[in-house]
Amino acid sequence: MDDDAGIPRIANLLADPARATILRTLIDGTMRPAGELAYTANISAQSASAHLAKLVNGGLLAQEAQGRHRYFRLANAQVADAIETLASLSVAVRPRAPRSPLPSKSVPIQFLNARTCYDHLAGETAVQVCEAMLKARWLAREGRDFRVTRLGGKELAALDIDLDEARRSRRVFARACVDLTQRRPHIGGALGAALLDLYVARGWILRARRSRVVNITPKGLEAFRRTFGTN
Repeated sequence: MDDDAGIPRIANLLADPARATILRTLIDGTMRPAGELAYTANISAQSASAHLAKLVNGGLLAQEAQGRHRYFRLANAQVADAIETLASLSVAVRPRAPRSPLPSKSVPIQFLNARTCYDHLAGETAVQVCEAMLKARWLAREGRDFRVTRLGGKELAALDIDLDEARRSRRVFARACVDLTQRRPHIGGALGAALLDLYVARGWILRARRSRVVNITPKGLEAFRRTFGTN
C-alpha cells in the first residue's frame, strides 16, 4: 500500500473528538475497559463500542478479552509517539503567542513536572535530563533523533542501561520527543523506555496505577541532581 494513502485513513481516525480522547487516555500505556473509556470520552457505551472497533480495525488500538469484558490499549509505541507529537503540534500552531506553562486546576504542577508519555518519562524533569545529556555530550542530535556518543555509552553503561538491548528493539532507538507542556525535547524511543525502567527499578520515581503523573521520591530528587544536575 502507498504510504501516502495511509495518511488520510489515520487522519480520519484521529479527527473524531471522542476517538482522540480515547487515544489520549491510553497514552500512559495502560489497558482499560470499554466502559471506562466511554465515561472518559463522555459518550454512550454503544457509541464507544463503535469508536473502539474503528480504532482496533485501523491498527491504533489492541484489545484483549477477559471474561465478559474487553480491555483496550495503544497498539504500539509508534502510535503513542504519533499522539504525543500531534498534541505538541496542536499547541505549536495555535494562533497566539506562546506562553510559559503554568499550573492550573486542569494542568496540575505535578503533571508539568513529571509524567509518563507511553513508556518513557516526560515533563520538566525529563526535559532537564535530556538537556543535561546533550550538554555533557552523552547525546548528540541527529535530525529528529539522538545518537549516543562514545562517552555517553560509557556513562549509560555505568548506570546499567543495556544499549545493545535497546538497539535490538524494532522501534526508534532514541527519539527527540517534543514535550507537550515544556515545548522542548525529552528522550523517547527504546532509550527513553530503558531510562524509565531504571528510574522505577532504583526507586527514583513511583508510578501511579491510573495516572500519567509520577512521583519523584526524595531518593530520586537527589539521584537526578547528582547524575544529571536537575533542579
